[in-house]
Amino acid sequence: KKIGKIPDGGGWRAHGRSMGSSAAKKKARIGYDYVHSMVDDHSRLAYSEILPDEKGATCGAFIQRAAAYFADHGIPVIERVITDNHFSYRKSNDVAAAMTALGAKHKFIRPHC
Repeated sequence: KKIGKIPDGGGWRAHGRSMGSSAAKKKARIGYDYVHSMVDDHSRLAYSEILPDEKGATCGAFIQRAAAYFADHGIPVIERVITDNHFSYRKSNDVAAAMTALGAKHKFIRPHC
């Protein structure tokens, strides 16, 4: 999930739409944060992180950290990981390596669902 970053000290709801001393500050793009989540289908235990991007290396490392979290909570084996068809999941060598390390099968949802 992609969400807009909120500047330090709060955004326009806290300070009004005229926040910023110049037009450049008022129109400045501060970017996005990306929420990555993994949920165990049986227990509904969830693990989420807010990360700076959605690149393949980031996604692969997230999957490994999520698997370690699940193992710490009594779910030692991950059989399948179902993801959307985003390029970073479908074509990334890092994600494929994470799946291989887990011994998990990688499945994709139907496109446009």
